[in-house]
Amino acid sequence: MTQSMAAGPAPGIDLNLLLALDVLLEEQSVQGAARRLHLSEPAMSRTLGRIRKALGDPVLVRAGRRMVPTPRALAVRAEVSAVVERARALFAPADTDLGTVRRTFTILGHDAVAASHGPALYARAAAEAPGIRIRFLGEALGDAPFLRDGTADLEVGVLDTVAPEVRREDLGEDRMVGVVRAGHPLLDGELTPERFADADHLCVSRRGRLHGPVDAALAQLGLARRVVGSVSTFPASLFVLRETDLVGLISSWGLPLARALGLVTFGVPLPLPPLRLGLAWHPRHDADPAHAWLRGAVRDVLTAPHSASTAPTAPLC
Repeated sequence: MTQSMAAGPAPGIDLNLLLALDVLLEEQSVQGAARRLHLSEPAMSRTLGRIRKALGDPVLVRAGRRMVPTPRALAVRAEVSAVVERARALFAPADTDLGTVRRTFTILGHDAVAASHGPALYARAAAEAPGIRIRFLGEALGDAPFLRDGTADLEVGVLDTVAPEVRREDLGEDRMVGVVRAGHPLLDGELTPERFADADHLCVSRRGRLHGPVDAALAQLGLARRVVGSVSTFPASLFVLRETDLVGLISSWGLPLARALGLVTFGVPLPLPPLRLGLAWHPRHDADPAHAWLRGAVRDVLTAPHSASTAPTAPLC
């Protein structure tokens, strides 16, 4: 714990303020927090005022039409969440009734995770834990400790998290395949590395990269390809490929989505490295029954027999 929290609450501080602070930082809205806690907005505003006085910090400040957390609020967010979760686990029955749980979980990963597996995950939540809300957070450009600071509850895909305390679970491997529009010239005749390299290519990269594992594999054969550009999201790439002669890459989980758009996939004639896929979470969630349900649900939908494999978070380039 930080020094300010480790010293214990000041005399007279209502520990219910921790729960309110946790919800306020999650919702970043007085109205949303009031709805979650079944309070009126004026009552929630008064609670925020008490929190501000207790912390000596504004906590949430207006930024246009929304509210954003202060640096102090961000600094204590993970600790507040951990304390609230430990309290929930302490007082929860041994067998938690998921039908009564009211939580919001954030999953960090490539947008394709939501595109390919979101429907099955939302359907499972509706059937087993209707009070749990799941929001997907797209990959960020930086290396912020999203799991540690509580911004995300679960990371899915090719894991970027390197923090030593983070729990990791391996889900297997996936490989990239080529994808083009129906009737593409590349589909006629034998597909050799030379023909593959001669085509015009489109990358998927959140950082705008124009090179990747494919270029390394081609270089080993003394070949190079022409990349005409990149897009930052998987769905955008499929729509571009459908209307052009560009060649793209997807993982096998994307086959149903590609077929829905009338696209054709093919094996890449190169020894591309496999993608190691998994889940990651902070250990403060280990004993949390609701989070255990989330991990199990995500694991099941990502590894279901009808789903060839899971979605990568590595650049598809």
